[in-house]
Amino acid sequence: MATTKLVRVVLWMVGALLSFSVMAVSIRELARMGLSIFEILAIRSGVALLVLLILLAFRPELRAHARPRRMGLNFFRNGVHYASQFCWALSLTMLPLAMVFSLEFTMPAWTALLAAWVLHEKMTPSRLGVVVLGLVGVLIILRPGVTAFNPAALLVLVAAFGYAITMITTKQLTATETTFGIIFWMAVIQFPLSLLGSNPATLLNLEVRHILPAIGVGIAGLTSHYCLSNAFRSGDATLVVPLDFMRIPLIAVVGWAFYGERLDIFVLLGALVIIAGVLWNLRSEAARARLATP
Repeated sequence: MATTKLVRVVLWMVGALLSFSVMAVSIRELARMGLSIFEILAIRSGVALLVLLILLAFRPELRAHARPRRMGLNFFRNGVHYASQFCWALSLTMLPLAMVFSLEFTMPAWTALLAAWVLHEKMTPSRLGVVVLGLVGVLIILRPGVTAFNPAALLVLVAAFGYAITMITTKQLTATETTFGIIFWMAVIQFPLSLLGSNPATLLNLEVRHILPAIGVGIAGLTSHYCLSNAFRSGDATLVVPLDFMRIPLIAVVGWAFYGERLDIFVLLGALVIIAGVLWNLRSEAARARLATP
């Protein structure tokens, strides 16, 4: 049984890792073909909304999950998530892929700080450790004063902070809402936001060369989160999260193979420091949960 669970988690995580990589490459390719970030995100949200509406049409039992509830929190969550997604997508067009993915993993540090403030969770030594090691990892990656600072790195850090806010608000929503409902309203709210900044003529007249990366960003945007959610459902976070860190070496190889990006040892070292903090906190949280279980 344990072996079956491990295989299931690994397979779901392989799907998630491949999806995140396909999405990153698709965003970069669409940007190189002249589409704006708004138009790329419109494709992503539009595909997601289309799939969800098809599910609603064929599975009437889901309609109750899509009813408007807690819309104030939904609008706040999706406004922050959209801004974060915009910064992340833009950074993919300006920075090496491995640097973007490495800096993105500072999100657990921001989440620990926000959880202590918003959810009044206790700031334990391991939670403080993930914050400190996250900061140290960022300094190793960016090496301020040693190499020229790239302002685009701030986009990733802002995105990571926004994703942390999204995590906190998602946790608040899951107390009363289903996963389908949260994802449905995410697509409903974010699709019009993308259209506001898009050129309708561009979206309605996509060329043949746009089709493959457009399908990639739309489908991978859905499958990445679907696979990741199923991985967490199939196994403990202590098993899933370390596998998620494989995104960094995988995207580094993708960047090297497709775009000739240098394999920067400092990016990988900084990522290891950030990962060490996250794993320390993850193990401590798991041990605390076992002690709390009667």
